[in-house]
Amino acid sequence: MDLAELLREALRAIRAHALRSFLTLLGIVIGVATLVGVISVISGLNVFVRDKLFRLAPDVFVVTKFGIIRSREEFLDAVKRPDITRDDFERLAAELKKADQVGAQVQGTATVKYADHRLPDVVLYGTTANYASLMSLDLAAGRFFLDSETRTAQPVAVIGWDVKAELYPQLDPIGRTILVRGIPFRVIGLLTQQGSVLGQSRDNVIYLPLETYRKELGNRNTIDVLVQARGGVEGVDDSADEVRAVLRALRHTDFRSPDPFGIVTAESLQDIWHQISAAAFILTILIASVSLGVGGVVIMNIMLVAVAERTAEIGLRRALGARQKDVRRQFLLEAALLSFVGGTIGVILGALVSLAVDRVAHFPANLTMGTAALGLGLSVAVGIAAGYWPAVHASRLQPVDALRAE
Repeated sequence: MDLAELLREALRAIRAHALRSFLTLLGIVIGVATLVGVISVISGLNVFVRDKLFRLAPDVFVVTKFGIIRSREEFLDAVKRPDITRDDFERLAAELKKADQVGAQVQGTATVKYADHRLPDVVLYGTTANYASLMSLDLAAGRFFLDSETRTAQPVAVIGWDVKAELYPQLDPIGRTILVRGIPFRVIGLLTQQGSVLGQSRDNVIYLPLETYRKELGNRNTIDVLVQARGGVEGVDDSADEVRAVLRALRHTDFRSPDPFGIVTAESLQDIWHQISAAAFILTILIASVSLGVGGVVIMNIMLVAVAERTAEIGLRRALGARQKDVRRQFLLEAALLSFVGGTIGVILGALVSLAVDRVAHFPANLTMGTAALGLGLSVAVGIAAGYWPAVHASRLQPVDALRAE
């Protein structure tokens, strides 16, 4: 029997029991749909996190009091560290030789007002003038503040899109006054709209000069120091080592003691995210494996039932000259077709799920051809593995015994 004839016979057998075939596929469908849907979401999140969430440039790193916290013990240890002060920032800015730029920021929240409009819980940043270039901030109107305005603690502000929409819905905010904790500031810049990240708005922000923030809103906050490495990404490690040496000297830290500060790079943020997404991926594989395993067991049972029902047919084929391998190939092809159809339906359902997540929940999803091929490949592999024993059993039936079963 050639492949075309085997395929026709397999399709005929599947169509003869269409409902049973469909019910047989449910485990495969659920497993593949789960696999494709979740991998698409994880893939979309990876791209989103890389391009949107972590705004830190690859050649910029942040020196903070806390760094990246992975456990409660690390948090308790970080709380005991000394704050990074303005003096620390100035020493770093003066002594670092392997840095192109050194900036700083402090962060807080406040309620802001204009006329009878009020917006609570706005995120405030007090920054140096080079913060816009360090973090690649884009302005829709106006400008960022200057070094001179930072040094002289000028009451100027750059606002985010949500602040503009709430306080100046029909007005140009440039040149107008905004009250931050009751203190007046002149708006000199408007950031381009950034949108929301996982439900959190990135436009509900105000940037103030660092010295203005410390003078008017409090100077007890620990400072985060931003460093742009000289030499680009390749120079990050050397620049971070230089920062580590200077700060440890300022802290008189013993050479056996850990750093009393944290250094956050774009690579370290990506590593943390990859650990989280890898754990989610492994969990998805385990869940999908259970469904695919159940689907494989069901296919095996149904194929064994099919062999029992078609014993006489098998005997007749053998009596007319069909070889053992022809019978074996026929039943393997039936199992592979069943699982392929189930995999195809699962891929379509997974694609619809990822599309719904992206369009309705506004959660990034990215279905690739590789993911679809993985789902189809796994389903076919499960089908062949599940159909192997029934196919072997059918091929070993003796023609005389098989015909006698009729």
